[in-house]
Amino acid sequence: MPRANRYFLPGHVWHITHRCHKQEFLLKFLRDRRRWRHWLFEARKRYGLCVLNYAVTSNHVHLLVRDRGNAEIGKSLQLVAGRTAQEFNQRKGRKGAFWEDRYHATAVDTDQHLTRCMTYIDLNMVRAGVVRHPEEWPLCGYREIQRPPARYRVIDQSALLELLGLRDTAGLQRTCREWVEDALRAAPSRRDPAWTESLAVGGPEFIEEIKHRLGREAAHRQAIHGDGAIALREPLPSYGTDSAPEMARLSGNNAVQTGEGGG
Repeated sequence: MPRANRYFLPGHVWHITHRCHKQEFLLKFLRDRRRWRHWLFEARKRYGLCVLNYAVTSNHVHLLVRDRGNAEIGKSLQLVAGRTAQEFNQRKGRKGAFWEDRYHATAVDTDQHLTRCMTYIDLNMVRAGVVRHPEEWPLCGYREIQRPPARYRVIDQSALLELLGLRDTAGLQRTCREWVEDALRAAPSRRDPAWTESLAVGGPEFIEEIKHRLGREAAHRQAIHGDGAIALREPLPSYGTDSAPEMARLSGNNAVQTGEGGG
């Protein structure tokens, strides 16, 4: 298993994926997915983490954040991952690793590539066959954007509005809904490793900027062209895989469709 990168650059948007140890379904219970989101809220409150999107599945998480240059991403991920694991292990009387040793971060260009990354995260559970629409999955940014909670909001709507060039919440809701509906009509694609195994995804100028700013860390990375984007890929084997067949057994409200729950 290659070790995921941690080279955050101020001002950039990052798509972060973090998988449970050995891809076990340690987040299969709704209560544990809710606790992950709770600690994400705490990270925003404590460190000013700028969250643009997220999705919590049964064996991994997706998180889209904007770096503000205050080391807030690293501190936030340490808090969220550490507290989620600690609570789970204490409740279960379990010892050992909860997460893979490192998360993976991909820099995302803030143009149409940001739009595509947002939608890719939104459709995670649709691709897995668990739900037909992201609206049906309670622990995701799409649901929060469409139904903003009165308290404990995680998504930084003002940052999203700025990055997407939108004026208000209604426009954000409509735009995100249109992206998802367009993608559903086109049929959700299979897992795209560009979003989870690359150092960066974007246009030519963006990729060159990332390579320049990362210096020798990006010197031997391969730029792969495809589907209207360039992915600066790791020179190592892939960082995990999604497990759609197993995920298809899960429901949005609890552990499995057969009624197992509680945890």
